[in-house]
Amino acid sequence: MEDKTNKILVIEDNFDVRENLVEILELAGYDVVEAENGIEGVRKAKQYRPDLILCDVMMPELDGYGVLRILGRNPDTSDIPLVFLTAKAEKSDFRKGMNLGAVDYITKPFDDVELLDAIQVRMEKSKKISHSFDGTLQGLNTFVNEAKGKEAMEALKGDNEIRKYKRKDIVYSEGDFGRYLYFIVSGKVKIFKTNDWGKEYIIDVLDEGSFFGYSDLIREASRQESVAAIEAAELCLIPKEDFFTLLYSNRDFSAAFIKMLVHDNASTEGQLLGLAYDSIRKRVANALLRLDDRFQEEGISIMRDDLAAMIGTAKETAIRTLTDFKGEGLIEIESGRIKILNRKKLEQLNA
Repeated sequence: MEDKTNKILVIEDNFDVRENLVEILELAGYDVVEAENGIEGVRKAKQYRPDLILCDVMMPELDGYGVLRILGRNPDTSDIPLVFLTAKAEKSDFRKGMNLGAVDYITKPFDDVELLDAIQVRMEKSKKISHSFDGTLQGLNTFVNEAKGKEAMEALKGDNEIRKYKRKDIVYSEGDFGRYLYFIVSGKVKIFKTNDWGKEYIIDVLDEGSFFGYSDLIREASRQESVAAIEAAELCLIPKEDFFTLLYSNRDFSAAFIKMLVHDNASTEGQLLGLAYDSIRKRVANALLRLDDRFQEEGISIMRDDLAAMIGTAKETAIRTLTDFKGEGLIEIESGRIKILNRKKLEQLNA
C-alpha cells in the first residue's frame, strides 16, 4: 500500500474514465484529487500541490498541453511531474508533449498494472529530487544533478572546456556578451557589481558544484554583473546552445533552474533590504552566517576587502566589527580564518 501522503491529481473530462482512475488509485493507497476539466485542474494543482498529475490531452476549454504550459511557468507547480493520458499514439503528439515537459504518456485504454507501475516510477524519482532540495544553494545544486540524472549531467558537462583561474582573475565583466553557463569544478568565485568610482559590492560567493551565469543567458542580455576568482579555481564552460537544449527538453532540469532563479531573486532582495535597514553588526553577522551555511568548512576563509564589499562598508569597519565579535566570544579568528563559536547569538543579532 502506498503512503496516503502521496497525492495524485486526475484531470479528465470523461466521467467514466475519471471514476475508474480514481477507484484504481484509491485502492492502491493514493490520496486522489479529481478535476473535470483543464481550468479546474490548474486551480486544484495550485491549491493542493499534488505529487503527480494524470492529465487527459484532449479536453474542451483548456487541453492538456495548455495545462502543462501554465503549470510549467509557475515556480510553485513547475516541478510537479505530469503524465498524459491519451487515446492517440501518433509520434507527433508524443513529441509535442515531451517538448513541453511531460514526463510520460499512457495510452487509453490502459492496463491497470502499467498505470500503477508508471506512477510508482515517477513518484519515486520525484521524491528523490524533492528530498535533495533543502532550501540551500548547495542542496539546490544537488537537486539539479538529481533532476537531470547522472547521464544528463555528464552529457551537459561532457568534453567542455575546463579553464583555470588564479586568485583575482576576472571570469567575465559587466556588459560582456554571454556565451557560456559556468560550473565550478573547484575553488570559489565572487559575483559583484562596481559603481562609477570603482567600489565593489559583492552579490554572492559561490564554491565547488555551483552553476552561475544562467540568468543573463535566459534573458538573452549582456552580463549584468562581474565574476572573479577569490581563490584558485577551475571552471567548466558549457556553451549556451547545450544549456538551452537541456533547458527546453528536460522538464525536471528547467524546473530546477526556475527554482534557482527564484532563490537568487529572494536572496538578492534580502541582502538589499539588509543594506538599507540593518546595522553594521547585523550585516556582518548575516554575511558570516550565510558564508558558513554555504561552504560548511572548518572556518570561513575570505579576504577582509571582500567581506567589506559583501556588506557595503569600509574594510576598516568590517575588521573592527570582527574584532568586537571575537571579544564577545561569538567568533574566533585563526590564521585569517573565521570560525563561528556562538551561532545562536549571531542569529539573534538579525532579529
